[in-house]
Amino acid sequence: MQASTKINRRMMLAASTTAALCGGAKAIADQSFRKIRIAQIGTSHAHASGKMEAILRLKELYEVVGIAEPIRSQVATAKKQDVYKNLRWMSEEELLQDSSIEAVVVETTLDDSPRAASACIEAGKHIHLDKPGAVSHPDFSTLRSRAQENGLAVQMGYMLRYNPAFELLFLAHRKGWLGDITDVNASMGKLADARLYEQLASIPGHGMFELGCHLVDSVVYLLGKPSFVHPIGKSTGLASPTADQAIPDNQLALLEYPKAIATIRCNHGDPFGGPHRRFHVVGTKGAVEIDPLESGRGKISLSQDQDLSQIGDVKRYLGSLSLNKGVNRFELVVPPGRYDGEFRDFARVLRGEKTLDWSAQHDIDTHATALRCAGLAT
Repeated sequence: MQASTKINRRMMLAASTTAALCGGAKAIADQSFRKIRIAQIGTSHAHASGKMEAILRLKELYEVVGIAEPIRSQVATAKKQDVYKNLRWMSEEELLQDSSIEAVVVETTLDDSPRAASACIEAGKHIHLDKPGAVSHPDFSTLRSRAQENGLAVQMGYMLRYNPAFELLFLAHRKGWLGDITDVNASMGKLADARLYEQLASIPGHGMFELGCHLVDSVVYLLGKPSFVHPIGKSTGLASPTADQAIPDNQLALLEYPKAIATIRCNHGDPFGGPHRRFHVVGTKGAVEIDPLESGRGKISLSQDQDLSQIGDVKRYLGSLSLNKGVNRFELVVPPGRYDGEFRDFARVLRGEKTLDWSAQHDIDTHATALRCAGLAT
C-alpha cells in the first residue's frame, strides 16, 4: 500500500515567517546595505501596475527613481492610477541618461518592448522585461544576447518561476526525483470579455502567445527546446458572431521530445478558467501535480523515499517533514504579493549574490517555442 503524507500550511507558514524574520534582521544589522535605484518604462502591459506595486512594497530593497511612458496618449490615463500618482514622471531620454539608475522595468506594449529593452541595454542598465518580450524572434534573440555580452541581467516576467509549488517542482526535477520526464499536461485559460478579445485580436498568436507563454517557459525549463511543435486553434464563437472575424481563442500546442510529449492549452472561452488552470508532470520515477496553477496546492508522487536531511534548499518548502514513497499532498504558502518573489530574486542578482537561474539561451529557446506554440514561424 502506498504511503500518503500531507505538507501542512501552518507548518509552512511558520517556517516561512521564521526565515523572513531572520532575513530581515540580517538586513537591518548590515548598515552598509544599499538600495537599488530602479525605474520603469511603460504602463501598457497588463502586469505594469502590479510590478510597480511589488517594487514599492519592497522598500528595503529598492528606491524608485521615476517612470517614463513613451506613448503620449497613455500618460494621462496612467497618472490616474494610484500606484503611479506619487512617482516622478520622466522622459525616456532623461531616465536612460541617469547613470544612478541601475535597473529598469520594461512594461511597454508588446510591439515596443524590444526597442525599449534594447535602449536600456545600450544605456548599461539591467532590465526586468515583461513577457513575452517581443513579436519578432530575431529582435528578442538580439537584445537578450546583447545583454549577456555586456554583462547585464535580463529577468523575464514569468511569474510561475517564483511560485512555491513550481519551485518545488523544479527542485524535484534538478534532484532527479522524477526520473526522465515523459509527460507534461498544462492549462491556463480564462473567460475573456469584449475588451480582452479586442486586445487578443491585435496580438500575433493571440492568447497562446500572450498568456500561454507562462506555461511554455516552465515546459522548456524542464524539457528544453522541443523537436516539433503542433499548434491547433479553434474559435469558440464568443468573440464575434461572424466566422470571418473570429479569432482562435481555444488553442492547443503539442510539443514533441525524444522521450516526452507535452500539451499546453489556452482557452479564453472557459468561465471557470482560474480553477481549471493546472500543471501536471509525469516522470519514470515520480510525478508532480500542481492544481490549481498558482494555489500552492498539489501532489508529489514518488517511487521511493527521499532523504532530505542533507539538502538545505528544501527546508523552506517542506520544513521538517519528509517525502515518502507514494503520494505526498502539499499545500504551500503562496506569498500575497504575486510578483514580490521576482523582485526579491532580482535584487540578489543585482547585488552580485547569485546569478539568474534562467540563462540567455533558455529565454531565447522559450521565446522561439512560444511563437511555435502560437502557430507563428520563428
